[in-house]
Amino acid sequence: MHIVLNSFLLLLGFVLLVQGAKVFVDSSVGIAKYLKIPTMVIGLTVVAMGTSAPEVVISVSAALGGSSNLAIANAVGSNLFNQLFVVGLCAMIYPISIRILKISRDYWVSVAATIVLFVLAIIFAGAEVPRFGGFIFIAGFTVYMFIVLRHALKNRTDEEAREETTKAKPLWKNIVLVIISIAVIVGAGQLTVLSAKNIASVLGVSERVIGLTIVSVGTSLPELVTTLIACRKKEGEFALGFIIGSSIFNIMFVLGLAGFIMPLVVEYNVIFDIAVLLAGTLAFFLYAKSGQKLVRFEGMLMTLMYVGYIGFVILM
Repeated sequence: MHIVLNSFLLLLGFVLLVQGAKVFVDSSVGIAKYLKIPTMVIGLTVVAMGTSAPEVVISVSAALGGSSNLAIANAVGSNLFNQLFVVGLCAMIYPISIRILKISRDYWVSVAATIVLFVLAIIFAGAEVPRFGGFIFIAGFTVYMFIVLRHALKNRTDEEAREETTKAKPLWKNIVLVIISIAVIVGAGQLTVLSAKNIASVLGVSERVIGLTIVSVGTSLPELVTTLIACRKKEGEFALGFIIGSSIFNIMFVLGLAGFIMPLVVEYNVIFDIAVLLAGTLAFFLYAKSGQKLVRFEGMLMTLMYVGYIGFVILM
């Protein structure tokens, strides 16, 4: 009965997280449009951060609760799920054409962030990573966002400017919805962390395994749905850009914020997880570079890589 109750609470937490993030994104976009902020800027900031709100809340809550393994596994597991399973599934549905130069800046930022995380994990294996480590990620993310926003504003078209002058929904309504959605996301995050820890305790598995599997997949539901819809509409490049942006956000902001608020303890087995993430990130580039297209066979290989990794983590 205990496992059933906690499973129900975990599922409820996921549903509230996804719905809360959706309302947060929609309402925040409404406020941004009312203030006549460019659509591209909204997408690069509000939408990207809103869909990653579950990861932020879960990792920060876990860090504050002393569950470093869950905090790190959630962010790393989400990136693995997005880059291997989600992108692989998308390529299986519809082959994705990739213009390397268009995504090169953001892709290499993602690679660099993963390498820094890997190096920090090796240096501080078995010990706490000082708050300075989290500060490095937060500072790097701030610089990256400044560059992205400056580029977006510089390349804003007159047509976009005219579109954003259209009448928006009442400002007060969007503000109220943003406040409510934040409260729902925070509450759902606490519920999810608590129920996940209880399930791990009952099943006798580590928080790392729960974080890499159930929690990371659950918090990645917004990215999964958004990416699959984009692929079905044959917007593969948008989907890849979205996944890369989410990966950058999960490492540099989510783990950076969690590590800055509460120093994270790096267990030795986490190094293996980050190494797999780095290999998956580089494999994505090799697939794309081979023909500047992700075909169905490559998508199937990426999906099988993720399934095989998760199977190994559970059994080891």
